[in-house]
Amino acid sequence: MRKFCPFPVDDLPAFRQQLLRASEHTPYFCYLDSNNYPNYPHSTFGSLFALGAVHTLTADSAALNALEAFTKRHQDWLFGFLSYDLKNETEPALTQHSYPKTDGIQAPLLHFFVPRFIVRITGEKAEVGLCLTADTDEATELAAFKLLLQTPAGVHSAKATDIRMQPRWTQETYAGVVGKIKEHLQRGDIYEMNLCQEFYAEEVTIHPVEVFNTLNAISRAPFSCFFRMEEQYLLCASPERFLKKQHHTLISQPIKGTRRRAADETEDAQLKENLLADEKERSEHVMIVDLVRNDFSRIAVPASVRVEELYGIYTFEQVHQMISTIICEVPENTGVADILRAVFPMGSMTGAPKLSAMQLIDRYEPTKRGIYSGAVGYITPKGNFDFNVVIRSILYNAANRYVSVQAGSALTIDAQAETEYEECLLKARAMIQALEKR
Repeated sequence: MRKFCPFPVDDLPAFRQQLLRASEHTPYFCYLDSNNYPNYPHSTFGSLFALGAVHTLTADSAALNALEAFTKRHQDWLFGFLSYDLKNETEPALTQHSYPKTDGIQAPLLHFFVPRFIVRITGEKAEVGLCLTADTDEATELAAFKLLLQTPAGVHSAKATDIRMQPRWTQETYAGVVGKIKEHLQRGDIYEMNLCQEFYAEEVTIHPVEVFNTLNAISRAPFSCFFRMEEQYLLCASPERFLKKQHHTLISQPIKGTRRRAADETEDAQLKENLLADEKERSEHVMIVDLVRNDFSRIAVPASVRVEELYGIYTFEQVHQMISTIICEVPENTGVADILRAVFPMGSMTGAPKLSAMQLIDRYEPTKRGIYSGAVGYITPKGNFDFNVVIRSILYNAANRYVSVQAGSALTIDAQAETEYEECLLKARAMIQALEKR
């Protein structure tokens, strides 16, 4: 049984840091933060923490069936991630094309856990959700939670190393791959494809909490996340929602279209206007909106799919983004696994047609995406959920001391390799800065 209790807090920013530091003492941890982002449609909460695990699920095969069984067995709050490579279950034809890829992070297809403690912060109020069993009571669990918070911050056994991220591709190699993809575009194999590249460092040590705090200061985002699964970490400053379910309503908010920010207010406003008016950006964007509408139609109540907002322009610390909101209704008792089979992975990170784009992603990208361009979020006891898109993220495997940042852009027939490469650098800049800052 899960029981939520008020938890008086005098200093909420300090309390958040205290909770974040608790990740050093538990191998299962999730922190989701909206950063109280203003005017973002369908926001739900301020901050949500999950600490410790009473049950876990890690799957590398038949993962969606395992998730469905896990949700039925544990009708509680679940926190976890979906790796991009879960696509091979949602699109079985992809298993016919297997290309060797670099994989320094080595994440499973799917991981979820039932937390021992949940902390929910809304406005100026905090509450803690305790997992009560026949062997525990509220007072005992609340005392255990307070003890966890009072545990001193860990003394790092290894000093953080200086980091210089290096690209998996040279700019020339990237341009060559773009040229090959444009040949597919010219033949009509695809209309759009999201091509990603990796920046990485080997034999390095980072202190995840410090790096996350730096990243969040540089690039506050409405779908920020700090996730730990044993020795694997995700530090995420995502601006994008993949999928939210609220009662019978599904909501997706794909991003496609980017402009840099400018220090000068007049220039910054002009960049926003240019993004909205750019026919290439609008064309790329509407392809993904149509792709989401098509995915929704697989699972939606007939005639319920609609575009709530088209070509919305939203401003973040580093960039302006073009975002649309698509919603639909699903039949009663439709489970999360059935929904994911219909819509995962997200169209903004694949392309159109979706299957053909994913086949070419498999063929041309040398790095396994793993959690990158997958999703992180939570599922409630009533089957509601909210997942982000894992972009603008740092992935770290502390066991093999490997750190990875990936970034991508949408390629269409008009794509210019130099411009697309610069867009990738723009998107990766905050993460690289957070890692290299000393």
